[in-house]
Amino acid sequence: MSNIALVVGASGITGSNLAEKLISKGWTTYGLARNPKSEIADLQPIAADLLDLENLKSALADIAPTHVFITSWMRNDTEAENIRVNGLMVSNILEALSPKKSVKHVALVTGLKHYLGPFEAYASEGFLPETPFREEHPRLDIENFYYAQEDEVYAAAARDHFTWSIHRPHTVIGKAVGNLMNMGTTLAVYASICKETGRPFRWPGSEAQWNGLSDMTDARVLAEQLIWASTTEAAYNQAFNIVNGDVFRWSWLWKQLAAYFGIEAIGYEGSIQPLQKEMENDAEVWKGIAEKYQLKEADLSKLASAWHTDLDLGRPIEVMTDMSKSRKLGFTVFQKTNDAFFDLFEQLRAEQLIP
Repeated sequence: MSNIALVVGASGITGSNLAEKLISKGWTTYGLARNPKSEIADLQPIAADLLDLENLKSALADIAPTHVFITSWMRNDTEAENIRVNGLMVSNILEALSPKKSVKHVALVTGLKHYLGPFEAYASEGFLPETPFREEHPRLDIENFYYAQEDEVYAAAARDHFTWSIHRPHTVIGKAVGNLMNMGTTLAVYASICKETGRPFRWPGSEAQWNGLSDMTDARVLAEQLIWASTTEAAYNQAFNIVNGDVFRWSWLWKQLAAYFGIEAIGYEGSIQPLQKEMENDAEVWKGIAEKYQLKEADLSKLASAWHTDLDLGRPIEVMTDMSKSRKLGFTVFQKTNDAFFDLFEQLRAEQLIP
């Protein structure tokens, strides 16, 4: 039986990179999104609303995937609403597919908030979890929509007898326009604005993040782990951290990024300098840059997500992840983090998204 993939959230950073990787490996690949895109060759798009069960059933009527990759989430005003909405998205997609009895494996992408708690929990000094994060760490005694998503996968697996895997990346670096969590493109746009206007490339985050050890996840590495875990018996029914495999300090990487763009790097200066505030008046600046260099996207809000970058870089602790579990089971893909950024910048430039 051939592998038939359904990528839920195929227009995002994780989903689009995964779809490309699956197609390159010969998988029949469907990409589900509310507004699917057609840039990926041989991806078969499905337009559907994850919050509408009947709409999902109709959209998936003629599709019987063997592997489901859930890479989508929806941001809401409260964690209680995050739990309700994001849990429902997972339960709906699995319920819509249940009668087909075709699904062999479901992979769910969550993240390090599994260990950190919701944004509000780690944005203050009040909650400081133990690092490096390991998969065996118990759940926090706190509301967390990742737990709700996991529980929906576990319940459906018990009902429909498929295997599952959970994947917990750190900040994901990769190309996707219009994505709500997009540090790589956000920093590329910010650096391009700094270069054009002569402003310094100012570190927006905390002292702990500037000086502490950190890691990241290239979307291509995450895609490889998702496919590996969904086709490797030893990896079935387990949760895995997923990062590039190296560690760095932002005090080093920030200068690397600035050097790439030929701009002046300014490090931590005694307090957090939020990027959202730094870029709050840059919409017109970017529009001018886009016009000058004939870029494809003049809407700054579709490229930069400064709020999310601030949440990541403003953490009051260093954040890094243990990769021993999947390494012991045979997953050995590695990516140097500064090269992940440089690869992204080259891709953005080639596709006329930055000057």
